[in-house]
Amino acid sequence: MVRARTEERRVEIVRAAVEVIAERGYRGAALGAVAERVGLTQQGLLHYFPTKEALLVAVLEERDRWDTGGGTALAEAWRPDLLASLVEYNAMRPGIVQTFSALLGESVTEGHPAREFFAERYAQVRSAMAAVLRAEYGERLPSGLTPEQAAPLLAAVMDGLQYQWLLAPESVDMPGTFRAFLDLIQGPPAKDTA
Repeated sequence: MVRARTEERRVEIVRAAVEVIAERGYRGAALGAVAERVGLTQQGLLHYFPTKEALLVAVLEERDRWDTGGGTALAEAWRPDLLASLVEYNAMRPGIVQTFSALLGESVTEGHPAREFFAERYAQVRSAMAAVLRAEYGERLPSGLTPEQAAPLLAAVMDGLQYQWLLAPESVDMPGTFRAFLDLIQGPPAKDTA
């Protein structure tokens, strides 16, 4: 019972941290602000997450769990049809997308606590995407790209569209544009021979 309550409290803290980071960015997000949102002192929050960096990693891991459906195998989550669904889902949750994008942007600086997380995540994503594309298309997609060429392009377009959409949501159709990109890399549809 105590373990379940501890886990519930950790989830509550992570969700509050997502909100605070979305509002203020990682550097501006104080542990005290997160603690206040969940009715704890800063010292009480440190019982659950001993450092701000540990809380940040928990936020990023939780976001990935949301994106991959929790129990879905990572490789399965990167199928092109599921990627299009993920982009649609992201268009319905700007706060999470903003938090992820802000942390991603900040993480490119030396010494940022999320730098290693994002470097490892991108390596895993590229590898999983390439494996999924290879299983579906073989060594070449209909567009002529290899799975290893297409995988980083998919990740770059997804994240780049998020930045553009956050800056001008009324001008950027993130799901529609991503589907158009999928059409480009997957090549023209097979001709009906009937």
